[in-house]
Amino acid sequence: MPTVMTHAVVPLALGWALGSRTIPPRLLVAGALAAMLPDADVVAFKLGIAYADDFGHRGASHSFVFAAAVAAFGAVFARWLRVPPWRAALWLFVCAASHPLLDALTDGGLGVALYWPWSDARIFAPWRPIEVSPIGARFFSARGVEVLLSEARWVAMPALALGAVGALLRRMSTRRGSRAVSRDAH
Repeated sequence: MPTVMTHAVVPLALGWALGSRTIPPRLLVAGALAAMLPDADVVAFKLGIAYADDFGHRGASHSFVFAAAVAAFGAVFARWLRVPPWRAALWLFVCAASHPLLDALTDGGLGVALYWPWSDARIFAPWRPIEVSPIGARFFSARGVEVLLSEARWVAMPALALGAVGALLRRMSTRRGSRAVSRDAH
């Protein structure tokens, strides 16, 4: 898995690209949390649930069904998130689904149960460039540094670059629109 912090980078970068009018701050924070939420399943280890079980790590919480449940929850709280229910649901689905999709790009673990409950198969993407993160204290080692560098290369830098390009394009579009309005006024 990429580290839990790296999962938050995807919605933060996408939110930056779309701007606060489209993704207000509360929705942005909810999206970052939704992107990290599937890894709460590591508590399964403490409960004696095996990694490969449906409710083990990278199991049900890493499925499209889980992302849809998070989306439905967000739609219920759309007023608090300050957006229409459809936008809250769509945003939170994308953010929650980004987690297993990134995990499927890692080079270790058992894969993700993306299609649970219809299939308990754990899948990986055909291309797996991201170093899998060690769980627990082993993260604070040379291996952890190697993982962070891999995530910076394959997730953080590309996501932030796309966020910056999106923000720049949005700003340029807004300026063009402002100039057109001022020309029409004269």
